[in-house]
Amino acid sequence: MLENMSHSEAGDLAKLGELIRDIRVALLTTVDRDGRFHTRPVQTLQVEADRTLWFFTDWSSPKVDELHHDARVSLGYADHAKNVYVAVTGSGSLIRDIQKAKQLWSIEQRAYYPQGPEDERLALLRVLIERAEYWIAPERTSYLVAAVTAAVTGTPAGVVGENHKIC
Repeated sequence: MLENMSHSEAGDLAKLGELIRDIRVALLTTVDRDGRFHTRPVQTLQVEADRTLWFFTDWSSPKVDELHHDARVSLGYADHAKNVYVAVTGSGSLIRDIQKAKQLWSIEQRAYYPQGPEDERLALLRVLIERAEYWIAPERTSYLVAAVTAAVTGTPAGVVGENHKIC
């Protein structure tokens, strides 16, 4: 089997960034004041080498209050067509920085922020990655081979593909 599980290597962090950039849209989960999870899609605008992810949000969004109450966040990325999955946990903070907003800006953002990077409603969500894990699963054939091997040997396959943890 193609099992590969390790802790925080520089190559793993670089690969994590590459996977996130390719998938781009994540499900962001925050915790509301009642301790319940609140999940919604967000578009990743930038992945930095220092474990920072950047997103745009609206200052009137419920996530603003949620992050002021509890900074913990979780992000889930999935590309089912490529069998790639990423899970990130970290802390989120909200800032207003017009220069950074200009750096992250793309024309499609104007649909949400018609005034551009200077829009008063525009907040930057900065997520500092504390832990992450990714899985890259092979094609279906690898699973069939693993199933046959497990049936013949009586030993479960374990991880089929790649799995890396980044602490």
